[in-house]
Amino acid sequence: MNLTQTLEIIPAAVIGLTVHEFSHAYAAYRLGDTTAKELGRVSLNPLKHIDWIGFFLIVVAGFGWAKPVTFNPQNLKNKHRDEILISIAGPLSNLILAILFFVIARILYFVSFFNGTDLGLWIINLIVLWGVINIALFIFNLIPLPPLDGSHVYLTYIQDINPKLMVNLYKYGTAVLFAIIIGESWLHINILHISEMINAVSYIFLRMLAFPG
Repeated sequence: MNLTQTLEIIPAAVIGLTVHEFSHAYAAYRLGDTTAKELGRVSLNPLKHIDWIGFFLIVVAGFGWAKPVTFNPQNLKNKHRDEILISIAGPLSNLILAILFFVIARILYFVSFFNGTDLGLWIINLIVLWGVINIALFIFNLIPLPPLDGSHVYLTYIQDINPKLMVNLYKYGTAVLFAIIIGESWLHINILHISEMINAVSYIFLRMLAFPG
């Protein structure tokens, strides 16, 4: 990845991660827990959410994370349901953000400047790229491995039944996750076919918007 590509990715990563974590925090707040709000996480300030190691990995590898949002399950009205809702709020926000970027890019095709100049087409393609990056955040976070959001669909139940198992899942799940990142990004081994899923989902939405090409 060259410097130009890196600079193109950074804004999308900042926006995507910020909205993702804000959505977790806001969902927790709306569902009755004020922990994230008290910690300043119900905010669209990127500095409240960015984990610099996770951010670096997104830029260089295409996969990464932000600071996890802390919440107290005991403050939730329906513990299991609300934990799942808080968890899916992040990935869902990235999907919505991706669709928004795709719609903006499609609208710009109707503006002669954007559709008729090299600079305009570059801007359109850049916005599409930002949409694809948010699709990547959406799909990556649905992987059912701790500490990703997809794991909370079942971990919220396991922690009550077998706390030791949950600790082991977090311990080894993170190691497996790093192995997947290295395999998919740097060794080009299709372990979960993440890149193919990102391309397929992006293509579906772009075709639904009758995007040229």
